[in-house]
Amino acid sequence: MAGGWSRDGAVQDQIDASVEDAVNLARSRLSAGESLEHCEECDAEIPAARREAVPGVRFCVKCQAELDKQQTAQSGFNRRASKDSQLR
Repeated sequence: MAGGWSRDGAVQDQIDASVEDAVNLARSRLSAGESLEHCEECDAEIPAARREAVPGVRFCVKCQAELDKQQTAQSGFNRRASKDSQLR
């Protein structure tokens, strides 16, 4: 049930679009191709087990964890004008 001036199903459409955006972002961050033997950031050796487990790996575990933390902190708002983003 929609309220105000929105049409029926508008809220679900917004939810679906947000989920689709999140899935596309996650897919774009997946590694692909040849794995590196040394970390792109700190030049530490990447263990063979990690290179086999994660195809296309470019960072050691420590640098990847830091990169993931930075990316999570940057994506803390909803650009679709949710009430949460309006309060920031």
